[in-house]
Amino acid sequence: MKVLITGVCGFVGSSIAHALLDYDSSLSIIGLDNFIRPGSEMNRAPLKSRGVKVFHGDIRCQSDFEMIPPTDWVIDAAANPSVLAGVDGETSSRQLIEHNLVGTINMLEYCKRVRPGFILISTSRVYSIPLLSTLPVEVVDRAYRPRFDGLSVTGLSREGIAEDFSTVPPASLYGTTKFASENLALEYADAFDFPVWVNRCGVLAGAGQFGRADQGIFAFWINSYLQKRPLKYIGFGGMGYQVRDCFHPRDLAEMLWKQMSAAKSSANRLQNLSGGVESATSLARLSDWCAERFGGHEVARDSTPRPFDIPWMVLDSTRAEEQWGWTPSMKIGQILEEIARHAEKHPHWLEISASL
Repeated sequence: MKVLITGVCGFVGSSIAHALLDYDSSLSIIGLDNFIRPGSEMNRAPLKSRGVKVFHGDIRCQSDFEMIPPTDWVIDAAANPSVLAGVDGETSSRQLIEHNLVGTINMLEYCKRVRPGFILISTSRVYSIPLLSTLPVEVVDRAYRPRFDGLSVTGLSREGIAEDFSTVPPASLYGTTKFASENLALEYADAFDFPVWVNRCGVLAGAGQFGRADQGIFAFWINSYLQKRPLKYIGFGGMGYQVRDCFHPRDLAEMLWKQMSAAKSSANRLQNLSGGVESATSLARLSDWCAERFGGHEVARDSTPRPFDIPWMVLDSTRAEEQWGWTPSMKIGQILEEIARHAEKHPHWLEISASL
């Protein structure tokens, strides 16, 4: 089987490539990456040592796909993953749309021509921000939790946000481009008869993740805490009670392997994947974990609201469990410890991976 992974030298793309090769060393993996992320060049040599053929190319450029040979599957791990992208002054709105939507179109056109299956790695951020931001919450053990008693919202349960939760805009430019990519992928699948899977993922985290607060909060927080760099709770009173789930890319790779092995499955083409409520935590509780692991470090507070921030986001992966027998194997404690050990081994990781 031949697999093309776009964004192959990013944290998620490279982690998926290594995990898939662990499942089946006979896989032929081709990677495409434009190397614009600091730290991505470091992943090239380990991938090449395992036989991954890495092409220097950009998904925004349609002609770059002309050099890619036919494959059996395309896994899209290339995107600007920041919810602030397009409005933060670091990237323009057009750049975001070209990365996250035009890039998808170019991949789908490649699939239309060559006929591989397509797997889109999407995001929890497709869900409606106004509805998420107004959920009634309470504080339990220094973390927000919805007040479920008497609360009736389609797609919301104690297990988290399900696939039928509202996707009504606004969802940020980032979330909207990913949602548009989902719909285009499913339309191409129907129009041109090739298999497509769409995976909405929680917060992916693990050793080697690039350390940026807007794209890899767990890695950024742990590395910054270890190095005693300034940290700040922002918004929601500056308490750090905002909650996100934590999800390892090796668990994502297990689902990708199942999907590539069952192209003609009757399973729903779209599912949530996350660590769930068992692997969800707040920044305040993450600081508690860091304090126990590394010793004390003061975290500042800033109550100023941030664009697109929400108090609680935990995805419900029940559909994936029921249809695929899939559950994440790595819990949050394992993931945090993996990141911590990497941070101790690479004390300059933030300078390398985030251009600080």
